[in-house]
Amino acid sequence: MQVYEAMVRGLESLGVQTAFGGNGENIASLTVALARSKIRPILTRHEQAAAYMACGYAMYTNNLGVCFATVGPGAFNLVTGLAVAMSDSYPVLALTGYIETRWEGHGAVNDTSGIRRTPDSQALFSAITKRSFKVTDTADVCDVLEEAVNIAFEGRPGPVHIAIAQNLTHRDAQVPDYRAPRLRVTPPQPDLQGVENITNVLAQAFGERRRVVLLVGFGAVHGGAQSEVRRFAERFQVPVLTTLDGKGVIAENHPLNVGVFSESGHSSAWKAFREADVVLAVGNSLNQHATFGLRDDLFDNKTLIQINISAEEIGKHYRAQHELVSDARPALAAVTESLARKIGEVAAAKVDGQDYQARRIPHVTGHIHPGQLAQTMGRMLPPGGVILADAGAHLAWLGYYLELEEGQNFRKCGTFGPMAAHTNAAIGLKAAQPHRTVVVGCGDGCYAMAGFELMTALENDLPVIWVIFNDAEFKLVKLYQLVNYGRTGLVELAAPDFAAYARACGADGYAVESIGTFRDAYAAALSSGRPTVIDAKITRWALPHYSSSPKGTLHGAWETLEERLRGR
Repeated sequence: MQVYEAMVRGLESLGVQTAFGGNGENIASLTVALARSKIRPILTRHEQAAAYMACGYAMYTNNLGVCFATVGPGAFNLVTGLAVAMSDSYPVLALTGYIETRWEGHGAVNDTSGIRRTPDSQALFSAITKRSFKVTDTADVCDVLEEAVNIAFEGRPGPVHIAIAQNLTHRDAQVPDYRAPRLRVTPPQPDLQGVENITNVLAQAFGERRRVVLLVGFGAVHGGAQSEVRRFAERFQVPVLTTLDGKGVIAENHPLNVGVFSESGHSSAWKAFREADVVLAVGNSLNQHATFGLRDDLFDNKTLIQINISAEEIGKHYRAQHELVSDARPALAAVTESLARKIGEVAAAKVDGQDYQARRIPHVTGHIHPGQLAQTMGRMLPPGGVILADAGAHLAWLGYYLELEEGQNFRKCGTFGPMAAHTNAAIGLKAAQPHRTVVVGCGDGCYAMAGFELMTALENDLPVIWVIFNDAEFKLVKLYQLVNYGRTGLVELAAPDFAAYARACGADGYAVESIGTFRDAYAAALSSGRPTVIDAKITRWALPHYSSSPKGTLHGAWETLEERLRGR
């Protein structure tokens, strides 16, 4: 059995059904093996998109995402997507080629050995993955694959990389004693003493009538803890705040859901957090978006209890008085069961619902108000649908105005946060879960970077819907420039006819300038079963709901002014 045949058979045994990548001479034997396998190979226009799609494939399935690329530049094109997998906790395997080892440092094309002014691929991939392997002996193939996959799933999931030297792909190079990889990793389970300590703290808080809130992140969604979140909240009448990625963990119209806690979140969530004495953070790394820019005083005079799958994520910026390293689902189930034995029934909580402004949008002259666009996308989204957002001002609009039912999901790019990642990740998500409606909310800048992968969706019959928030400018950059420098530069963006481009490719394309025409186009896209691009012209005059302080918009503005005055 040849090297890549062994790799592909091993991936089949792990249940991998789809792999994304770009072709090349150095990995020709891999693509031949994939073409003859049970795995569906999807070739992308650019390898960067392949890595993004592998992230989308793993996003809600906890299955291994696989991407592949040829040696040198092709492999390096995977880097940004693997960095997303690292920051956003996706188990992804990148398979790449490598030159003949006897040619290292001798002037071979695509040499990335790091010898004699060549780039060092192992150093690069080691920096952006949990582990990078270079295989130079066929006897190591099965062992390396098994180790790499287990590392990808271990603790907080993330990407791994395997490079195969070209001399191992010769016809006469055979893998001795093939064996299928064994996946040994199971999600970390809660320590019983840790559960007891946390429930004692919570029982005392309830007994003293201290206010407790539940702050839920993507870890709870990815861990399948939706029922446990709802049960805990209802049993103990605890307000639920979510991060942007935690949206939909319970229905956003649930009486205990007080909204999104972030700079562009809901005033009702800010208020519930301010009034809280105890914060139980579940599946939340407490990164910048969820902490008002890593605000140092955020947890002053509060007790922080943190439950996370990774010990490294606990206390990395905010000291947790109590912690539990565990997958979210079993942890919250154990805490609920233990706490229920310690306290009786709890009186119904009186909480403020999400902001009234979220349902009433003032008229703004010009094109479509982006808040109305986000509202409509959510209201018409079928059960179980997913909306992905790329980096940009549209993320703030979607986070604030999008209202999800339980079972629906919303996901932004995490702390690495590249533009256009989810424009392409949506294709991988649709390949992994074809039964779900997948919609992307992206800016015109994001789509211009990566929209050519529309052809990949068409070729593979993956009906993703792209809604472009088109204002022909880099909105966030413009706002940042105005706030900090009082002027702008290089923010105007020439916007092509995205709808015409989509139709030229063979997809459906709509250009809309009113919320009514958007509803019609969106309804057609939802029912067509075809890849669709909706180019929505939005007004430039609307500003996202934003505060740099959990005390509110005015307080955040005053703090910013004070900092400016002190700096002069």
